[in-house]
Amino acid sequence: MVMRLNPDEHARVARAIASAEARTSGEIFCVLAGQVSSYRDVSLAWAAAAAFLLPLGLIPLGFDATWLRGLATSWEAAHLAALHLSISRSIAAYAVFQVAIFLAVYLLLRIPALTRLVTPRGVRRERTRQAAMHQFLAHGLHVTEHRTGVLIFAALADRQVEVIADEGIHSKVDQAVWGDAVETLTVALSENRAAEGFEAAIAGVGGVLAQHFPPRPRNPNEVPDRLVEI
Repeated sequence: MVMRLNPDEHARVARAIASAEARTSGEIFCVLAGQVSSYRDVSLAWAAAAAFLLPLGLIPLGFDATWLRGLATSWEAAHLAALHLSISRSIAAYAVFQVAIFLAVYLLLRIPALTRLVTPRGVRRERTRQAAMHQFLAHGLHVTEHRTGVLIFAALADRQVEVIADEGIHSKVDQAVWGDAVETLTVALSENRAAEGFEAAIAGVGGVLAQHFPPRPRNPNEVPDRLVEI
């Protein structure tokens, strides 16, 4: 999925963050990622499983080397001395089938839509969470004065949204309260309304922060009010 925000949309998100932060001492930052992982290991695992299991179905059908041209002929040697040669050819033919199946399945599963289809939701969610945590740390949301940084992270290709709150917020606010913001942004992204979705999610997160972390007399803007696309 390719989705880029134009300058006007970036400005809208920045204004939404500034407006939300005016009512709280918390800090909000947004990241929109194209994809958090290639999931190449998932494709390899499926391909290896297919290469191991699918050829087994050929054995009841009487699979032998004659199924592949070049490895054997239709003539049979009746002498036992030739038995080992027939076995070797059958093993070689079986290996060729395995390699062909492995490559075919692997290349097929590198198609993004199919990769997402065969990747367990739990794997996609965990890798999105890891990528979100990396961005949380990379942008310094963990070093705000009162540990009140919040990251809103969306991964387009993975179709996952994460909200990560720092220790100061996490100790007072149950993670479940971010559910509405996650759902709002998820729906908006599915309808190609990224800027609108982030605006609504920011408003929701800002509302939670305002309840628990009102503005302080000294309330510096410690994190830039913007959305980053990676």
